[in-house]
Amino acid sequence: MKSVQSEPPATGQAIRFDHAKPKTHSREGAILSKPPRNILVVCTRRIGDVLLTTPFVRSLKAQWPDTPIDMLVFRGTEGVVEHNPDVREVITVKQRAPLRERIADAMRLWRRYDLACAAISSDRPRFYAFFAGKKRIALVDPDRVTRLNRIMLHGIALNEHQSVHTVRSSLALASLLGIAEHADVVPPGIGDDPVRRARFDARLDAPGVIEPGQPFVVLHLLPMFEYKRWTIDGWVELIRSLRAAGLAVVLSGGPAQAEREYAERIMAASGEPVLNLVGELSFGESAELYRRARLYIGPDTGATHVAAATGTPTVAIFGPTDAVRWGPWPKGWPADRDPWPLRGSGRRGNVYLLQGEGPCVPCKQEGCDRHIGSASACLTELPASRVIAAAMHMLEPPR
Repeated sequence: MKSVQSEPPATGQAIRFDHAKPKTHSREGAILSKPPRNILVVCTRRIGDVLLTTPFVRSLKAQWPDTPIDMLVFRGTEGVVEHNPDVREVITVKQRAPLRERIADAMRLWRRYDLACAAISSDRPRFYAFFAGKKRIALVDPDRVTRLNRIMLHGIALNEHQSVHTVRSSLALASLLGIAEHADVVPPGIGDDPVRRARFDARLDAPGVIEPGQPFVVLHLLPMFEYKRWTIDGWVELIRSLRAAGLAVVLSGGPAQAEREYAERIMAASGEPVLNLVGELSFGESAELYRRARLYIGPDTGATHVAAATGTPTVAIFGPTDAVRWGPWPKGWPADRDPWPLRGSGRRGNVYLLQGEGPCVPCKQEGCDRHIGSASACLTELPASRVIAAAMHMLEPPR
């Protein structure tokens, strides 16, 4: 894979039509009369959205294993499909590009693909899909099935994001095409290059922090937004508890200065030897770190979805976010049912979703003050004892 700059129906029910003549049916081949020679999947949104589109990409690849599949994403999110075996090429576009540049990007794709799929419900992916594909399908909100969308697209899958998990919502596109749904979230990787693997191994050679053969736990401390954060005191108590249990601790995170400073504060407060890899790893390297960990613990962020996808035991700390829609998808979970209820903590497969407490949880809002910079009481009041108990539960051998 290379990167290039440049009242709704039940789950899976779809609308197919020939331009302005809508109809509903399930006859395979209504959109494609023959296998496509190439496919473009458009997902111009955040890292987590791109990652949770990979089950649809996997479904396409399983149906047409010899067909090259490209993805179009926002610049800066392409790393989450690094070394994805189902993707040939990643095309990136600016998130805040002026209209003239967007049109120029789209014109470079003009009818290059037999099939273009807008995998999230938004105007921009439908715009790129219209330019790129000889045949076009899209995920569309029920109230956005407009005449224009019917003219632009050859098929629509209704976006049921209000009631089902994002993975299941996007897989409605597979149903639209009449192909089998595969619910595997595919994490990034570092490939088979022995030099790169040796260089990564050297990062974990940390005498005094990780002894030979010692299992380690990865903590991803800081989500992008304040309203998804746990507390510094909670992380400190968790680190001390893990160290007391004989486990090494490794920190992961992005390159932003705020993340680096946050990690340094927690390390200093804990007084424990910790391997700090915040800002040091690519998405693929982070996924490799999670694969090798005995346990991963993190907040509601893209890294937690990646960890769950690797199959590593994962504790996800959730506050106001809708877990039905955004809870980490457990590895191997079937495509025909959601893993998480709206309320409550518990384990599904390799994931333990730990939800904050309170009658308002989940409020589905951006913090108690309703903006991304506000705190969430369900997280700031979450005691470390609950996180530690969930961690110890996930560290136990499978029954």
